Amino acid sequence: MSLSGKVAIVTGSGRGLGLAYARELARQGAAVVINDVDAEVAGEAVRTIEADGGRAVAVVAPVGSTQAAKQLVEAAVTEFGRLDILVTNAGILRDKSLLKMTDEDFDLVINVHLRGTFTCAREAFAYFKENGIAGRIIAIGSPTGQRGNFGQSNYAAAKAGIVGMVRTWALEMKKAGVTANAVIPVAATAMTKTVPYFRAAVEADERGEAMPHFFRHELGFGTADDVAGLIAFLASDAAAGITGQAIGAGGDRLQLWTHPEAAATEYREGGWGYQDLLENFGPLFGDKLQSVGEEFLPLPEELQPEAAAGQVR
Repeated sequence: MSLSGKVAIVTGSGRGLGLAYARELARQGAAVVINDVDAEVAGEAVRTIEADGGRAVAVVAPVGSTQAAKQLVEAAVTEFGRLDILVTNAGILRDKSLLKMTDEDFDLVINVHLRGTFTCAREAFAYFKENGIAGRIIAIGSPTGQRGNFGQSNYAAAKAGIVGMVRTWALEMKKAGVTANAVIPVAATAMTKTVPYFRAAVEADERGEAMPHFFRHELGFGTADDVAGLIAFLASDAAAGITGQAIGAGGDRLQLWTHPEAAATEYREGGWGYQDLLENFGPLFGDKLQSVGEEFLPLPEELQPEAAAGQVR
């Protein structure tokens, strides 16, 4: 089902995952508004899409403010006549453990990821509703927002908040026929490149080779292009009945994440006082406590960072 005639905004699409999303949307027929803070990077992304036979225009602006959100929507309407799809991908990292994280580290990440998603979605939905368009809002989450990760209080808060907003928007936008979903990508990025665990996979990708099966299949870790198909699908008319979902994509794996549900429930007449909890919490819930963070499978010996570093290039 083609996206011909559709117009999309993809924030943070000058490079990496965002560019892969924009290129796939263009390949499927959509005109795309590219967004980046670097004019040269944004311009190169536009040229790449045009070289592929697509249509694109660039908006150079830091995502977060209402002004930037309005600028993006106005560019879509002015350049291509309408807006149908919004993908909120823009983000930055300021990783530090809690005691080392400054107010600025926290605020910068929240502003771009969380506030930027909010302001852009609000502006897009206003346009959709005013013009009777059954639009698509696709917000980018992260496994960190689902499970937590050491040194990423700001990023985890933002990504968890994005999924929470998506669930709320699915309720608020239903009557207008607009869908809102979160995509949880697991792919080689500038961030994963620095993690020794993923070195063999990232280096294979950089050489233009297929990633080892262990990464693609067992871990669901792949390339940006492995996620892009899901973005285009959720943007299509075929996904009109899918909303409020968090969907993971990476390598050979596709996942539908659950919404938070109670893992165990117990009742006590009169409620649970301090002494009652002292006596009963362990026996009732001790073996049901939930894990935090992601637990990766042990790397096969040949994919260990030391082994990968010693291979002849």
